[in-house]
Amino acid sequence: MTPLAKLISTSSILLGTTITITSNHWMTAWIGLEINTLSIIPMISKSHHPRAIEATTKYFLVQAAASTLLLFSGTINAWYTGQWDITQLSYPPACLLLTTAIAIKLGLVPFHFWFPEVLQGSSFTTALLLSTVMKLPPTTILLITSHSLSPTLLTLMSTTSIALGGWMGLNQTQTRKIMAFSSISHIGWMTIITTHNPELTLLAFYIYILMTASIFLTMNTTNTLSLPTLMVSWTKTPMLNTTLMLTLLSLAGLPPLTGFLPKWLIIQELIKQELTTTATTISLLSLLSLFFYLRLAYCTTITLPPNPSNKTKQWYAKTSTNTLIPTLTSLSVSLLPLTPMMLTAT
Repeated sequence: MTPLAKLISTSSILLGTTITITSNHWMTAWIGLEINTLSIIPMISKSHHPRAIEATTKYFLVQAAASTLLLFSGTINAWYTGQWDITQLSYPPACLLLTTAIAIKLGLVPFHFWFPEVLQGSSFTTALLLSTVMKLPPTTILLITSHSLSPTLLTLMSTTSIALGGWMGLNQTQTRKIMAFSSISHIGWMTIITTHNPELTLLAFYIYILMTASIFLTMNTTNTLSLPTLMVSWTKTPMLNTTLMLTLLSLAGLPPLTGFLPKWLIIQELIKQELTTTATTISLLSLLSLFFYLRLAYCTTITLPPNPSNKTKQWYAKTSTNTLIPTLTSLSVSLLPLTPMMLTAT
C-alpha cells in the first residue's frame, strides 16, 4: 500500500470513528460506521493473498449486515417515537435489533464467527485496528443506549462470550487467532457491566487497548505468527520477548499487573449489584483464558522448541523496534497502583 493510500485509509478511519462517537442522530452514526468499514477493507486486502481476500469478503458482508440492522433499528424507533435521537431508544423491537447489530460489530457470541477468520487473514497492524479502533464506535453506541437495553440479554451474551473465548482459544496455535478469542473474551467482560456502570466499561476498554496494542506491535516486530515461531523469537530480541511475557500475563488479569484492574473492578461492581452468582461464574470461566495466556507466556520463556523446528534462528538479526512499544508495555504492566485515582475519575 502506497503512503498516500495509507494516509487516506487512516484519515477515513479517524473521520468515521469521530462522526459516530459524536453523533446524536441515527443516520450520522450509521454513516460513520460505513466510512469505517469502507476504510479498513483496503487495509485487510492489501496483501492480495487468497486468505486476505477471503477475510475481506467476510468482513464486508458481516459489517454490512450489522449496519443494516442498526439503521433498521433506528428507523423503527423513529417510526414509533417520532424522533431520530440515539438517546431516546425506547421501542422494544428496536432495542433488540440494536443489541444484535452491536453484538455483530463487536464479535459477541453468538455472532463471533467472523472475527477469528478475519484476524487470521489480516496483517498484525490491521488486526490491531480491527481489535481496538474498529470496536470503539459500536462500544460508544452501546454505552449511549445502555439504559434502554436488556440487562439479562447482555449478561447472557457476555457470559457465553467469556466462556467461548476461553474454550476456543485452548487448541489454537496461530497467535492472531489466539488474540481474536482473547478479544471475544475481553469484550464479554466489558459488555457485562455496561448497563450497571458504563464508565467502568470505558475504563476496561481503554486498558484493553493498551495491552492489545503492546502485544500486537511486539509480535509484528518479531514476526511471530504461530507458537513454534514464538518459541525461537528470543533469538531476535530477548528483551522484547521478556516484556511480551509480562504483557501477556497482564492481559490474563494476574495481579499486580494492569490487567487485574478492570476485572477486579467489574467483579466488585457486580457484587454491589447483587449479582454474586454472575461474578463467580465469569471468574471461573476466566481460568480458561488464563490457561492459554500462560501457555503463550511459557513459550516466550523457553530457549529451544521441544521438537525440531524449521524456523531459522536469527542469532544476530538486527530488528528495528517501534518506539511506541516500551511506552505501551510500561503502561500495560504498571497501572494498578493508580486504581484510586482512576476510580475518582470515573
